[in-house]
Amino acid sequence: MLTLSKKELMNKALSTITINIGKSGVNENVFEEIKRQLKANEVVKLRFAKGVSDEKESYIDNIVINTKSKLVDLRGNVAIIYKRSINN
Repeated sequence: MLTLSKKELMNKALSTITINIGKSGVNENVFEEIKRQLKANEVVKLRFAKGVSDEKESYIDNIVINTKSKLVDLRGNVAIIYKRSINN
């Protein structure tokens, strides 16, 4: 099984789409978009608004569980998640 190193994932995250999570939080539409982007790109960057910093950790846990992905990095209000594509 071939896996990417954290450095490779971080470099890949530089060119991926960023999904903004605002004060309305995470709903089903956000989950579907994250799943779609993970399927297409394997890596997704999530940017949280400053107003949701208290709930950020629970949002990330919820996203990781529901998308069956892994948290690669969390710096400030930006999280990077990864899900290995079935095609690779």
